[in-house]
Amino acid sequence: MYAVATRPPLLTSSLQHLIARAMLGGGFTDRPGGLYRPDATAWAILALKCSDAGGDLLDPARSRLAKDQGEDGRIGISVDHPEAFWPTPLAILAWLGSPHHREAQAQAVEFLLRTTGRHWQKSSNDPLGHNTLLKGWPWISDTHSWIEPTALAILALTAVGHSGHARVMEAIRMLLDRQLPHGGWNTGNTTVFGRELYPAPETTGAALHALAGRVPREQVQGSLDYLIGKLGSLRTPIALGWSLLGLGSWGALPTSAPTLVAESLEQQKRYGAYDTASLCLLILSLLTPGGLAKLGKDDSIPVHDAAVRER
Repeated sequence: MYAVATRPPLLTSSLQHLIARAMLGGGFTDRPGGLYRPDATAWAILALKCSDAGGDLLDPARSRLAKDQGEDGRIGISVDHPEAFWPTPLAILAWLGSPHHREAQAQAVEFLLRTTGRHWQKSSNDPLGHNTLLKGWPWISDTHSWIEPTALAILALTAVGHSGHARVMEAIRMLLDRQLPHGGWNTGNTTVFGRELYPAPETTGAALHALAGRVPREQVQGSLDYLIGKLGSLRTPIALGWSLLGLGSWGALPTSAPTLVAESLEQQKRYGAYDTASLCLLILSLLTPGGLAKLGKDDSIPVHDAAVRER
């Protein structure tokens, strides 16, 4: 991170646009003039926390997340869809360093540790190539484990000191099992009817981010190579943001990262403002190349912006 006075203009304006999405009473909208969403709120907290901007908005937003928490500790995507609990690990990360929200965070942690999706023993003619018994986390209750929600859960549980928990260790094995033979990750499958699927930059970046420091580099080198080769053509915010976070957590953030992010942000002039999660991913990819799980346990985030410079 860097001092406010030396921020690139596009990053400064992005933070201002993000702050403008804050709601009275706490929380953030999913887009300009949009509706409150817990995932948007959690992402906004993380982006503002690491940028030293909008500090007075953090605790009200955290309290809004706590208000939305279910009795079992989950954070659903909305009150109408509590079964979509994938924002829960984002909320755990958003509550880091807040003494007023430790109980809510602890309840969310317990929910993740005792929750999994549907898993089964494959039959001899099952078309899926991956191990369907290895447990990660799903997007929605009673569905199969997938890459991105599993990566988020690993990051959140690692950040609060559960890196060695059996659930986390199994989830790491699950991610490795779902890695494609030629590198990268799909949304969660590897082969179907014997055909290898194509990798996706966003899920590859998320998986690499969660595995950083947990497995030997040689186990994911093919995925790093895939992502490095793909990076130059990425401009969409989710694919680019997760890719940079994934590469950065392995010390492979390219010097072109600020330029790539700037070009992605400039596309809003043509396509309209990004949704809050996408905007925050780009901000975080520049400000926290070491990873979301390394944001720290208090509201003082270490400076980590060697790759960021004025365009």
